[in-house]
Amino acid sequence: MTRIVVVDDHPVVRGGLVGWLAAQPDLEVVAEAGDGLAALAAVAEHEPDVVLMDLRMPRMDGVTATGRIAAAHPGVRVLVLTTYDTDADIVRAVEAGATGYLLKDTPLPQLADAVRAAARGETVLAPPVAARLVSRMRAPAFETPTARELQVLSGVARGLTNADIGRELFIGEATVKTHLLRVFAKLGVDDRTRAVLVAVERGLLAGPGSAG
Repeated sequence: MTRIVVVDDHPVVRGGLVGWLAAQPDLEVVAEAGDGLAALAAVAEHEPDVVLMDLRMPRMDGVTATGRIAAAHPGVRVLVLTTYDTDADIVRAVEAGATGYLLKDTPLPQLADAVRAAARGETVLAPPVAARLVSRMRAPAFETPTARELQVLSGVARGLTNADIGRELFIGEATVKTHLLRVFAKLGVDDRTRAVLVAVERGLLAGPGSAG
């Protein structure tokens, strides 16, 4: 019997998942949670085999909860189930220790099979997610901008001019331009707007809707 904790902040979605999984003869839902903090408490109490984890939730997001579960309960497998398939989301979840990454349009029978596979320690990826990871691995690796370069780019993201950024960071405008040119080279872009977009995609800068 595979023991599962279902984590999702939408009660209707969570209820549907719990109902389907609990109907399988070899699967048992031992707890459910509506956010990352509640998930940590449920895992500590029940020590499940698999946690089905949403990503965007209040109080604590799924990536943070995944990392804490992986550190405190290495035998518990975390299977991400989300509507988000951006590179940054996928990489952050995998780096945090997720065993698999599925999208919410996964058919329920396949979801049950994925839970069983995760319990066996197998990596489970939705086909679009696997394709994105392979594509990312094949892409040329760019150097990561320094903390100062990211401070400059953060100013650009907030709509500041080079002069504004220089005043804010107590550096000359020419130095700001130098930092930006280095950022462009490291991110493989040739303008300010694209630099911000790529930095957000890669998780180097927080996106405008990143909270929650």
